[in-house]
Amino acid sequence: MTIRNRKPLIALIVAAGSVLAIPAMAQSAQQSAAQAQTQAAQAQAQQAAAQAGDAADAASGAAAQASAQANGGGGQTWASVDTDGNGTISKAESQVNAGLAQVFDQADTNKDGELSPDEYKAYVAAQQGAAAGNGAQPGK
Repeated sequence: MTIRNRKPLIALIVAAGSVLAIPAMAQSAQQSAAQAQTQAAQAQAQQAAAQAGDAADAASGAAAQASAQANGGGGQTWASVDTDGNGTISKAESQVNAGLAQVFDQADTNKDGELSPDEYKAYVAAQQGAAAGNGAQPGK
């Protein structure tokens, strides 16, 4: 075999090798894409579970921390929201916490425009009782 004959033979071997390698690379790319999708779905499921856990933690700790955000952020206390220090939270003071502002009118049972710790605790207990009741009776 001469040098002239070797060059086309080597080129043919290289070309055949690259043609055969393409499906193998495509298969690994498909597997990588499928694996990435699976990991993304698992990450989303874990994030949703974490958010649900955070919401449950915030609801159970709400009596102690009136303004705890559902996502666990902030960690405001009753005293930090009660800026005038009178022991109750006015509607204006509740505006610093979006969740508290949304439920202020429902929680203010005596409708005096001030939310006392007892009113808020009663509201949280009623909400938790309603949530537990709905969870215990899934058919309704």
